Amino acid sequence: MEPIYWLIAVGVFLVLEMVTLGLTTVWFAGGAFVAFTAGLLNAPLWIQIVIFLAVSSLLLIFTRPVVERHLNNSRTKTNVESMVGRQGKVTEEIDNFSQTGKIMLDGMEWSARNAGPEEKIPINASVEVKEVRGAHVEVTLIH
Repeated sequence: MEPIYWLIAVGVFLVLEMVTLGLTTVWFAGGAFVAFTAGLLNAPLWIQIVIFLAVSSLLLIFTRPVVERHLNNSRTKTNVESMVGRQGKVTEEIDNFSQTGKIMLDGMEWSARNAGPEEKIPINASVEVKEVRGAHVEVTLIH
């Protein structure tokens, strides 16, 4: 009678994973499936529970980071993330000491700060976005 409960748990964990897409309950479904198999082999309930906890924990600890890394590699950068590495044109001299500077990037004007070694970046210079920090971008001069 006990193995059927593990099979129901597998189904519940898989449905929860489909609803949340958080890559958390799928590992417990794996643990429940292995515990279901142990139940079919007439293992005592306490062994089934230990197997469920051990397998679920191992799957969560060792396979989740690998799966997340592969899923995040194929993710397309959007909005602000996509700006890093793009080039723009200085429309107001960039001077970190005076806290001035603006660039034009894809038709939008951004407040800019110099991330490079130069003290100032003149108007009409080409720059590359190195980082986005809040409402301004940090850029370096393209020589």
